[in-house]
Amino acid sequence: MTDQAERLRQISRQNETPPEKVASGPCRVVAVSSGKGGVGKTNLVVNLALILSQWNYRVIVVDADLGMANVDVLIDAVPRYSLVDVIDGNKDLEDVMIQGPQKLKIIPGGSGFANIANLDQENRTKLLSRLKMLEDAGDFMLIDTGAGISKNVLSFVGAADDFILITSPEPTALTDAYGMIKVVSENGLQNKAEVVINYIRDFYQGQEVFNRLNKVCQRHLKGMELNYLGGIFFDPVISRAVEDCKPFVLGFPKSEASRSMHKIARRFLYQEDQEIAPKRGINGFIDRLARLIK
Repeated sequence: MTDQAERLRQISRQNETPPEKVASGPCRVVAVSSGKGGVGKTNLVVNLALILSQWNYRVIVVDADLGMANVDVLIDAVPRYSLVDVIDGNKDLEDVMIQGPQKLKIIPGGSGFANIANLDQENRTKLLSRLKMLEDAGDFMLIDTGAGISKNVLSFVGAADDFILITSPEPTALTDAYGMIKVVSENGLQNKAEVVINYIRDFYQGQEVFNRLNKVCQRHLKGMELNYLGGIFFDPVISRAVEDCKPFVLGFPKSEASRSMHKIARRFLYQEDQEIAPKRGINGFIDRLARLIK
């Protein structure tokens, strides 16, 4: 049996042609978070979503970073409304949703999801019925949560089907990443985290950083599994793309950063145990979120 490093090297040697599409089903909800800010969380969400969309998956991105929402900035969009307007009954979901590049659908969440806890049963039922249309509108919903371990962030993580954690080789970032994994594990929110290491110099640095994090988790967090999705190479085109308000997989498709993202997307799609964790869909996600965020 090949070890994980060898399996990743095999995937890395694959070309970047679109992979065979995996079986469809209920929309898979993915929470993307980080232990601290400034490690590239929103860039990961937007560029991963665009690659999945390029591969003919229907993707919905929800900007749920309640304090620093900036998905719209990366795609040079100016949202007029957010999910708050849907909850207040002023707008329909179609009015709130932004059409991004590559047929990407983006929902500016604002404080909308946090407000679910304050709804009475009648209004919560109305909101769920409005969100139901998303179940058939997407194959993936990527939630860009805030950084850190606030109640809102942990609620998103616990309600999602998948939890992706992005960090960097910086010691403080790794410490905060472990802190987040620990809180998620000890509160029974998730028993698995998909890990991305940003700003790596080469393949081996990314693998070594992940191994260090994984070793600590195996020693102290029983029942918590980490899976390495891969690393994003340090690449000056990323900052240039942010300045241009154009995601780097579109602005610089042949760059090291873009190649890294394509490999991460492949690994995410073809996880060995993907069938073990069933997709519970958007309505299931909203129901669980409503319970957790109280």
